[in-house]
Amino acid sequence: MKKQFALGLIAAVCATGAFAQSSVTVYGRLNVTVESIKNGADDRVGEVRDNSSRIGFKGTEDLGGGLKAGFQIEHGFDASTGQAKSTFWGRQSEVNLSGGFGTVRLGAWTPDSYFATSDYIGMHNHETGDSSDAFYASTFTYGNKVGYVTPNLSGFQGYVSVAEGSPTVERTYDLAAYYDRGPLHLGAGFEKRDNQKQFALRGLYEFGAFTVGALYQRDTDMYGLGNRNYFRVSGMYAMGASEFHLNVGRAGEYGDEPGTGSSTQWTLGYNYNLSKRTKVYGYYTAIGGDDADRYTGIGTDNGKFNAFALGIRHNF
Repeated sequence: MKKQFALGLIAAVCATGAFAQSSVTVYGRLNVTVESIKNGADDRVGEVRDNSSRIGFKGTEDLGGGLKAGFQIEHGFDASTGQAKSTFWGRQSEVNLSGGFGTVRLGAWTPDSYFATSDYIGMHNHETGDSSDAFYASTFTYGNKVGYVTPNLSGFQGYVSVAEGSPTVERTYDLAAYYDRGPLHLGAGFEKRDNQKQFALRGLYEFGAFTVGALYQRDTDMYGLGNRNYFRVSGMYAMGASEFHLNVGRAGEYGDEPGTGSSTQWTLGYNYNLSKRTKVYGYYTAIGGDDADRYTGIGTDNGKFNAFALGIRHNF
């Protein structure tokens, strides 16, 4: 009897140890706004809009000796209708191995050069919805990638990935670098596919209740129009549960299409954090300038866009 009890106890301990080696997390975001929108010369209309809602699963398995296997799958959906926005798990689908050497990734994910630059300073609505960065240029190649992430070295971390090509599409190369230490946060990104390429630098600094960020991007033939310079600045003032935001971007004309002019996007926003996971917010955003229709997609000479929005965002 004692022997059977001991064997049972050992089996239970071993099973507990096996379970402890693996973990799976369910996470997501629902982010919906009600908006008053004006597109070009059209009359102002009211709409309920999704702001990049998603659900995801991620997990790791401890393989021993400092080696871990991991995965992450993420699906984007329209929380205002409940419908899928794209291919299921179209936002992210990857498997990886990590250890002291860093992380090797296989699958699909958003370009790291975007997260390191534009996304990092889009603080007011987490770079989603109508107030997201309209001017950032990227191939936004998601799938069929091989990637590598360096270990964190005193605040520095590097990312590199290659997306496979085809007989008609060249391979896409994506590089990113972060430096996060203390109040200073820096980032850089580079992306290239055939003649299309872009390079961006980002800085963000926190001092007391204030946070300020800035972005510069230079892109070449992203739209077959030559070179362009793009600048963006952002700022946040936090007071208790309240956040006050200002975000302004300016895109210059393309070198091979003179006379198109420049365009400006600016946003005023307010967030009230009900908890660490839930906030209510409002913003006004506008895109205008001589070349606004290129970025709004309105397709007329009066391509200006503006929107007033009130929203709720909940993370889980």
